[in-house]
Amino acid sequence: MLSTTEENYLKALLQLTIEQVDKSEAGTNELAAHLGVKPATANDMLKKLREKQLIHYEKYGKSSLTVEGRKKAIEIVRKHRLWETFLYEHLGFTWDEVHEVAEQLEHIQSSKLIDKLDELLDYPSFDPHGDVIPSATGEMKIPEKKTLNEETVGHQCKMVGVKDNSATFLQYVDKVGLRINQPIKVLARQPYDELIEIEVNGLKSSVSPRFADNIIIVCHDCETQTRTC
Repeated sequence: MLSTTEENYLKALLQLTIEQVDKSEAGTNELAAHLGVKPATANDMLKKLREKQLIHYEKYGKSSLTVEGRKKAIEIVRKHRLWETFLYEHLGFTWDEVHEVAEQLEHIQSSKLIDKLDELLDYPSFDPHGDVIPSATGEMKIPEKKTLNEETVGHQCKMVGVKDNSATFLQYVDKVGLRINQPIKVLARQPYDELIEIEVNGLKSSVSPRFADNIIIVCHDCETQTRTC
């Protein structure tokens, strides 16, 4: 059985590789920054995961998941996102509250409980943040991501997810009035500071490029492209 910390490393490695386009490895410093630990700490844990044949790794080099490691990581991500969905849909948690609680619940080991949870939720494909929920067989159909910052002025799109799941950012998104699958029209981009003027439900707002870089969208007239892992 894996420890909570080991599971967190596998999940982080999946998020930095499989869930990114055209990327299969992550550096030690990148992984350490993602987890908020020192590179030396990450190096020690990566050695343990290599000994368990869950990752491919060279000291302070690049890391990637083995077939078994990817299977374990996807199981953890599936549990996390199902719990987020349950908390949001059935217990009245807001989308900025679910992540921290799901971080604790994702380490429950009962596969029967998770399968029952999936059934209760009617087998959802996405969590409250728009992230893909892996199937019971480990399939992940990952949308090709485009951000609001990349959208053309005059076009209409819809928000399908966020890149930043922090409570601070999600509360800001709520303040702007955005929701998953909500239409957004890009009205203008200011040449001086690149502030983006958008319209949501008839209300106009100006958002920064940093904010827009964390809003995942699809074009209103296009279907979402996906890739399967």
